[in-house]
Amino acid sequence: MALGATIFKAALSVADMDRGHYAEHALVIARHPSETDERMMVRLAAFALDANDALEFGKGLSSEDEPALWRKDLTGAIELWIETGLPDEKAVRKACGRAAAVKVYAYGRGAAVWWQHNADALARPDNLSVYELPAAATQALAKLAQRTMQLQCTVQDGTAWFTDGSSTVEITPALLSAARRG
Repeated sequence: MALGATIFKAALSVADMDRGHYAEHALVIARHPSETDERMMVRLAAFALDANDALEFGKGLSSEDEPALWRKDLTGAIELWIETGLPDEKAVRKACGRAAAVKVYAYGRGAAVWWQHNADALARPDNLSVYELPAAATQALAKLAQRTMQLQCTVQDGTAWFTDGSSTVEITPALLSAARRG
């Protein structure tokens, strides 16, 4: 019998001074049985960095046709497609054809090697932005994971601070490649 997803709930307060987004988000996050706390919390961080009332979690690991997160307009057109981790280069290029804008938040020990192998191919799409999240920061973020979380995220000058009231994690995404449109 296959294991089901574990449900996490997060009350996320976002104060994004860079984009002028200030909101409370009640999130339900389904963590796939093979997913680590680090990957789940990176998805949550990606949500906070791009927070919007229309942004939602995709099926992620259980579906190859959906991203970690996405935002659709009222017609169903995909405005923003967000991947986390070290996605397959062909899948990223396919996403660039389906969405107005695509972001990849790469993280983990292999992120630099992944970027070296994929930088040339991923330089072609003009609607793609690629960021690398520092490994120490994503590992520290994983320690904030709880089945029920109350988190605050403040974003200023490209840096995000996440706190649960007792611990604070600072994440500064490094821009590896900027979209030329979107």
